[in-house]
Amino acid sequence: MMKLNIQNSLTDQLPADPSSINNPRQVEHACFSYVQPKQPSNPSLIHASEEVANLIGLSQDDILSNDFLNTFSGKTIIPGTKPYALVYAGHQFGNWAGQLGDGRAINLTEIFQDNKRYTLQLKGAGPTPYSRTADGFAVLRSSIREHLCAEAMHYLGVPTTRSLSLMLSGDEVLRDILYNGNPAYEKGAIVCRVAPSFIRFGSFELFAARNDLKNLQLLTDYTIKLHFPEIESEGILKYLDFFQAIMQSTLEMIVHWQRIGFVHGVMNTDNMSIHGITIDYGPYGWLEDYNPNWTPNTTDRQHKRYRFGNQPEIALWNLYQLANALYPLINDAKPLENILNTFSVDYQSAYLNMMRNKLGLALPKEEEDSVVIESLTEILQVVETDMTLFFRNLSTVLKVDSPKIALDKIAVAFYNEKDLNESDLNKWYIWFEQYSNRINLETQTDSERAQQMNAINPKYVLRNYMAQLSIDAADKGDYTLINEFFELLKKPYDEQPDYEKWFAKRPDWARDKVGCSMLSCSS
Repeated sequence: MMKLNIQNSLTDQLPADPSSINNPRQVEHACFSYVQPKQPSNPSLIHASEEVANLIGLSQDDILSNDFLNTFSGKTIIPGTKPYALVYAGHQFGNWAGQLGDGRAINLTEIFQDNKRYTLQLKGAGPTPYSRTADGFAVLRSSIREHLCAEAMHYLGVPTTRSLSLMLSGDEVLRDILYNGNPAYEKGAIVCRVAPSFIRFGSFELFAARNDLKNLQLLTDYTIKLHFPEIESEGILKYLDFFQAIMQSTLEMIVHWQRIGFVHGVMNTDNMSIHGITIDYGPYGWLEDYNPNWTPNTTDRQHKRYRFGNQPEIALWNLYQLANALYPLINDAKPLENILNTFSVDYQSAYLNMMRNKLGLALPKEEEDSVVIESLTEILQVVETDMTLFFRNLSTVLKVDSPKIALDKIAVAFYNEKDLNESDLNKWYIWFEQYSNRINLETQTDSERAQQMNAINPKYVLRNYMAQLSIDAADKGDYTLINEFFELLKKPYDEQPDYEKWFAKRPDWARDKVGCSMLSCSS
């Protein structure tokens, strides 16, 4: 029998929905609804993370047990717990959407292990009162993407939810993958997500929008007490310190996204965690070519609101919405505005430092570095250039290399080197001349600089075509690639010669293939 150190702080301390009716409806004056997962017909375990299991106090033997299979597929309920779905609201694509909530997620319980708090949540375990017109289930393709990406992000050093397990439910789910009127049945699957909590910006927006100030304060006080114990201030200052902490962790998360070329794809306020962790892996993607205007989300194709280059601005926009939600507890806009006004300056400083690290620039030369960085981000867009390959190979450039030799060392990053005309080549030669002058000011050796660069410029990321290959194989019952990618992405900064074939540009066949370029929100 699995042994978990269970706590039920949220359900014990926050108001519950008095109704047990599991139909889509408006839920007032409550933070959550009790709801049972749908019984899967024939669950089976595809993959589990031993590291995440250890975090919550489980062993490898536990992973292989029937208890694990039944619990994390939703077939049985952990004794002493009552699963629940959170209610929240949000702005979606910049528009107020009203009540949303956990439409296909059910929280099993909280675990307190090694002085850390974790919430265990099943994604795809059936309908809740917040499912609206959907069924609450998830399909294998989206579940594979979530399971692999959450763990890949963790090992990349990006704040994120974790993924404990990936299971088949044994049932089929009807989905229209591109929202084009061609639904088809797919394999149902369930992921167990793990995070400190799943409280979002939209959790506070809901009560503020309804003028339910009692529950707004209850939720905020609870969140600070349980998840921000370092905040010891009282009264209005407590809420300002809370907002400041969320802004800082959100900023740091976005800098990490920009560092590795990650595009979330759907940065609605209901998809923003108050912990500053990446949450809700839907139509995400990594930049293949360095294109700041790229978004992986088909829904966002026209306006590109959530494009790579706009993620810092969207984070700030979302923080403004959170500030509006917390305002009734403070009743003074000025201190909130003062905090918000620091975001852009702090972000630019953090971004500059991050890019300097990516380029191997250790000595502070702010003016020269800004020129080098701005010139690079412009020239990377001249022809299709793979971001991951470029920055990884840049570490092989030596102080003595001529611009031509340096360009040859990163040329593999160009999707079609023949696209470079004479003018483009000259731009690259000029940039490498600048870069050479800059790294020759450094006291560290070429080897030391390369080691530092390779520690933050990943060699391996979960490219969409890789995820799709694992999905295609899994549809046929072959989970080899899921296992391979999981092991590969545990060490994204290491050379890993046995996996060298995955250090490559997106293949031509994947350029326009469904699942490899644009994805829907159900992906």
